Amino acid sequence: MATVILVRHGRTTANATGVLAGRLPGVKLDETGQGQATRAAERLRTVPLAAIVSSPLERCRQTAKAIMGAQHGPLTISSDRAITECDYGDWQGRPLKDLAKEKLWATVQAQPSAATFPGGESLGAMQARAVAAVRRHDAAVESQHGAGGVWVAVSHGDIIKSILADALGMHLDLFQRINVDPASISIVRYTSSRPYVLATNTHAGDLGWLAPHPKAGSKGSAKGRARKSADAAVGGGAGPASATS
Repeated sequence: MATVILVRHGRTTANATGVLAGRLPGVKLDETGQGQATRAAERLRTVPLAAIVSSPLERCRQTAKAIMGAQHGPLTISSDRAITECDYGDWQGRPLKDLAKEKLWATVQAQPSAATFPGGESLGAMQARAVAAVRRHDAAVESQHGAGGVWVAVSHGDIIKSILADALGMHLDLFQRINVDPASISIVRYTSSRPYVLATNTHAGDLGWLAPHPKAGSKGSAKGRARKSADAAVGGGAGPASATS
């Protein structure tokens, strides 16, 4: 029952000019994006992270470095190509206003599960690899740090939208209903019964409640409590306990 914090990279020069960057090298955070990454890192300062996993693309690594820099303990960043940007193929590097005129654009909007980018990958394949990677890393964090482990995955808009859609039990064709802004924070907790989506597309607010409870004790006892709390609380429950309670 570890918890993954999904962070989209901050705004880039490509975002600001309306270009689909895809996997092009050299796409970095602009000044606004750097500020966004810093603010996201500050929100996470009070959460002792067990791991940071990043897409290998520069904009994500820049954002991940800002998050690592705000942490109090020693931490490294690992890269995983499975959470890198969708392979948009021939669409990569083109202005969005031109892509909107393509016949495939309507499919991407209305039936993304049927969309395969020319010279690239399908949105279905993108979701499959991203979800599998997040679940794999989540299981590893729980195995090493117990049920209270919290980790960060820094990735891209469509990747995070597809992970959230899976966690919400939504068909991929509905994933365009989800919004994931630059440097926004979304939170998912995987359990033996189901994933719980704790937050989506947030830009502000204290995240200290994600820190493991000081009375959590050993890894084994944390896992024991996770089994007891895996069911959904009928009526909504009392909410998360304060990190300082």
